[in-house]
Amino acid sequence: MTNTVGVSITKQEVESYHDNGYLVVPGLASQQDVEELRTDALRICRGEYPHPNLEPVDAGLADDEVLRNFLCIHHPHKISPVMLERGVKHPGLAAVLQRLIGPDVKCMQSMLFVKPPGFQGQAWHQDEIYIPTRDRSLTGGWIALDDATIENGCLYVIPGSHKWALYDQRAHDNPEEFDFAGESFGFDDSGEIPVEVLAGDAVFFNGYLLHRSRKNNSANYRRVLVSHYMNAWSLLPWPDLAGHMDNRKIMLVAGIDPYAHKGTGENCRTIGFR
Repeated sequence: MTNTVGVSITKQEVESYHDNGYLVVPGLASQQDVEELRTDALRICRGEYPHPNLEPVDAGLADDEVLRNFLCIHHPHKISPVMLERGVKHPGLAAVLQRLIGPDVKCMQSMLFVKPPGFQGQAWHQDEIYIPTRDRSLTGGWIALDDATIENGCLYVIPGSHKWALYDQRAHDNPEEFDFAGESFGFDDSGEIPVEVLAGDAVFFNGYLLHRSRKNNSANYRRVLVSHYMNAWSLLPWPDLAGHMDNRKIMLVAGIDPYAHKGTGENCRTIGFR
């Protein structure tokens, strides 16, 4: 099927996503999209968007000196219209998500990974652990802003593992390779494969899919914008400050919001991990 934004996704690709738990869509983001997102990532890291957790840096610092202070920034779309329109609400992402988990789709978070040279990856995990939607519609939409290779720490996945259980986590014993987050355990990872992609490619993966990334052993950055989505008819059981179990800090990206009468809460912290 070809949609109005020029993204083609076939019935076979939809079936492949549901069979394997992930799907690569080459060239979903244009080169212009990629360049604007890269430029905006630097603006965010320089503190050019007013936010208490992202203080302005010395204008004389080289771009490389600025970027290498960051591993990940949470919810950049809350402060940046570029991250919102070119990233979270990218029409190509929305069109594919409508085929995979739609037609009604909402987003609950975005994460801008800068991953400078020498920075660690993340150990085995399932996103469902952190976003407990439980209806299996949770899907990550991962836009590569640089070529992602084995050398610079691309994604690794275990195809089909989204059909398995939700695994417990423990502290890992490899801080040289992986960051501070825990690792999932209790499964066979011999079937893992690397997912190498080019800048502008998008990777979609199910919230139950076991995935990880390794340390960036290259001299270059591995920047990526990943957002998390779910079917808009599903509740988001993140307790909010009022104790409600349908968190409304969400954004509709396709179709209708059946819970629109509840309103939405857009006040969400942006955190710069250094």
